[in-house]
Amino acid sequence: MDAPSFLASRLDRAAAPLAVGDVLALLVLLTVGSLSHHTTDFLLSNPLYLLEVFAPFVIGWVLVAPLVGAYSAGAVETAKSSVPLVIRSWIPAAAIGFVLRAFVFTGGAAPTFVAIMLVLGAVVLGGWRALYFKLR
Repeated sequence: MDAPSFLASRLDRAAAPLAVGDVLALLVLLTVGSLSHHTTDFLLSNPLYLLEVFAPFVIGWVLVAPLVGAYSAGAVETAKSSVPLVIRSWIPAAAIGFVLRAFVFTGGAAPTFVAIMLVLGAVVLGGWRALYFKLR
């Protein structure tokens, strides 16, 4: 019998609700951040703006989170195992998002923005995961 591939060992079907919740948590964080800088009318009349805000961080998340183990069997056991995994995934995923934002998408990556996103992303993702396990 063949050993599972590295990526297959990092993905557990039971983590699907976590994956959906993680992406939704990121989208909420990015939307709230955008609303703190722009009016609702601006965002509604410029839907591509939000896509450019979302894209770098969602791309970073999709590339990194499975590799770090955010959706592994350990991630679905307890909040004690899941929250650190999501935070460890967020830091390199955000770094990819900052690079993409600075060089591919619009928006840049000012040091203040980087610091705020690293902290708030960890709080939002970790908080969502803690809430998930508390309500489960």
